[in-house]
Amino acid sequence: MTTRHLVDPELEAFLEGPRLDISAETLAAAREGIKTMFAAMAEVDPTVKVVERVVPGPAGAPDVKVLIYTPPGPAKTWPGFFHVHGGGFILGDAAMGAARCQQRAKELDCVVVSVDYRLAPETPYPGPVEDCYAGLKWMAENAKSLGVDPDRIVIGGESAGGGLAAALALLARDRGGPKIAFQLLIYPMLDHRTATDADPYNNPMAGEFVWTHPANRFGWSAMLGSIDPSGAVPHHCSPARAETLAGLPPTFIAVGTLDLFVDEDMEYAARLARDGVPVELHVYPGAFHAFDAVVTATVAQQFQADCARALKRAMAA
Repeated sequence: MTTRHLVDPELEAFLEGPRLDISAETLAAAREGIKTMFAAMAEVDPTVKVVERVVPGPAGAPDVKVLIYTPPGPAKTWPGFFHVHGGGFILGDAAMGAARCQQRAKELDCVVVSVDYRLAPETPYPGPVEDCYAGLKWMAENAKSLGVDPDRIVIGGESAGGGLAAALALLARDRGGPKIAFQLLIYPMLDHRTATDADPYNNPMAGEFVWTHPANRFGWSAMLGSIDPSGAVPHHCSPARAETLAGLPPTFIAVGTLDLFVDEDMEYAARLARDGVPVELHVYPGAFHAFDAVVTATVAQQFQADCARALKRAMAA
């Protein structure tokens, strides 16, 4: 069965490119390919100041690299955006989000801090989540020197980065950690069960393109490490497993109807609403995972406008 007929016509050309083949044998090549692809796509905006810093990591773990994007104009107190890159827990680095981070810093007039967390399988849970927490904690503690208003720090990410951002919000809530004003979750990777035979969603219309079931199984297996997926998986690893979502910051979730994560994302939004968390959910017809890479498509432009509007509202003084 194929869902190709359901794809938005403006997105179809994207599917003619090479498929993402992820396994233990192809991981190194896939990482290099992703790095090369994003390096070729990167556009440097000289008006946005970019600084690389190494900040204290989790206890007993290496320090964490962050990239800091400061908007143009005279120094003042800006809102802050803590960004977590995607890549299925196994691919990518902070630099892959450079174009998007520069754009957000400039268009939203905010300071963006993008974290370079350690990847699985070399570093399974809790390492990646703890790296993100260390980066967020450093940003909050150094808000004044960064020119950031500590009451207007937003977190967010795409795919696995969205899942890690959701886990980060839960971790900050549970530890009484940094205050988070808002979370932006872009087709987030929230539920490890989607990668098991016990998939509670079992949607035959989702996951044929880009990030597929085999890739998802490999990504979650790498992240879980020695954790039994059929057992009590910590909710700081798999956010959908949290008993309650009460006390989380207002949330924006966006996903396509053909994305493997569509059902877990819609369910997470519904649970947020039931637990009293303000939530805005967008489900884009005919869109697969990472559809926004086709920047000329009408649906991708609508998605970008929706994200920008939500962030501007969240960052308003």
